[in-house]
Amino acid sequence: MDQAKKTAGHAPGRKFILGGTLALLLLFFTLSVYKVDVTEYAVITQFGNPVVTVNQPGLKLKLPDPIQSVQRLDKRIQVYQTNSINLLTLDKKSVSIDYYGTWKITDPVLYLKTVKDKIGAEARLMDVFSSSLGVQMGKYNLEQLVNTDAQKLQLNTMLDETVTYAKERALEYGIEVVDAQVRVLNFPDANKQSVYDRMKAEREQIAQKYRSEGSEEAAKIRANADKEQSMILSDAQKQAQQIRGEGDAEAIRIYGEAFQKDPSFYEFIRTLETYEKTIDEDTTLILPSTAEILKYLSGNSNGE
Repeated sequence: MDQAKKTAGHAPGRKFILGGTLALLLLFFTLSVYKVDVTEYAVITQFGNPVVTVNQPGLKLKLPDPIQSVQRLDKRIQVYQTNSINLLTLDKKSVSIDYYGTWKITDPVLYLKTVKDKIGAEARLMDVFSSSLGVQMGKYNLEQLVNTDAQKLQLNTMLDETVTYAKERALEYGIEVVDAQVRVLNFPDANKQSVYDRMKAEREQIAQKYRSEGSEEAAKIRANADKEQSMILSDAQKQAQQIRGEGDAEAIRIYGEAFQKDPSFYEFIRTLETYEKTIDEDTTLILPSTAEILKYLSGNSNGE
């Protein structure tokens, strides 16, 4: 009877101890077990110092807080963008550039030691991107960055060199620069009018060049046309002379045949034609009476 009472009296104590043990185990489990997502790094810090990086997703174990804590970092590619900055090109032209860059964490421990968080990372990235763009923009003239001629445009080359330069500088922060792109490339308000005037002058110069080339081409066309005209006229004159020569020869032949048929009549006709060409109402001839031309005027066809 007494033993049963003693056993019954110890039962609540055992339950209390068992409950406390379970509570301690649950607390230990809560403080020691953590989950890692597929999109993040988990950096275990021991008394504030990073000691290990976990990049595989799933449930993991660590020593309970405050001995070891978990710092979570996004492993995905992130976008950094800022306000426009003014830079100088190789030909000393001031341009306003609005850009963005993409980056990701590659060394979580180094990242935490150097920049600590995203705000610190973007502060460093501002220096990295700005200095990289400044260095590379200073290697190119403005016309190589803004041009309608694709063969002269070097903007993509400049951006590739910017990314390469930025990659080297960002490694010391545990960051990899993935890409950089220009959203807007403009001119500062104070310089816009002078730039527009220069662009207008350049376009007028190009237009003048086209007009000069057009005038030169027109002169060549006119010269060729004049040359062709001269050749055509020369051929026409040659043909005309040939035709006239053939006509004169034919006329001579006809005159010869007519003369052979009736020489007296032919001579009479030719004399009348001579009268018609040389004598009119105002003509006065002083000739001897024996002149051959007067034989038909004197009425003596035999010249007497």
